[in-house]
Amino acid sequence: RDLHSFPTRRSSDLGQHKYERLSVASIEQPDGFRFEQYVLRMPRGAMTVVLDDAAERVLLIWRHRFVTGRWVWELPGGHVEDGEDGAAAAAGEVLEETGYRPRTIEHVLTFQPMPGTADSPYEIYLARGADLAGEPDVNETEEVRWVPLDEVPGLIAAGQITGAATIIGLQHVMLAR
Repeated sequence: RDLHSFPTRRSSDLGQHKYERLSVASIEQPDGFRFEQYVLRMPRGAMTVVLDDAAERVLLIWRHRFVTGRWVWELPGGHVEDGEDGAAAAAGEVLEETGYRPRTIEHVLTFQPMPGTADSPYEIYLARGADLAGEPDVNETEEVRWVPLDEVPGLIAAGQITGAATIIGLQHVMLAR
């Protein structure tokens, strides 16, 4: 018996939406203990760190998150549709949410934000430079701002940046400086 795996004995769907499926799984641990675990399955997501030409400022959006009831700064991003190229989806989200079109875009990393509860792979992209090409979607963004990278740690500490993907993307860029 593989001591590192937790066999799923049963799984039942509780509900499904276009982008989410919630189920409950009956799990057995290696020592035989059984428990039930809620499992959330979601499609890939993509977020982009857009740096200005000097790589000193990052493009952030100010938006309300009703689940947490908070206004926060975030990187632009969203879901990647089945069969859609991640980089194309990421660039499209930047344009939709900020009005800026990235000049270049490259994949940086992929991570799971909550692997104990959710299957939700998130891809982080890096864009260098962007051109204003339109207006942000009013349903997505309250404000768009080029924020100096030096201000990012303070925004995180103040709780104005809270999302895992945003923090991971920003920290990646700041560590690479």
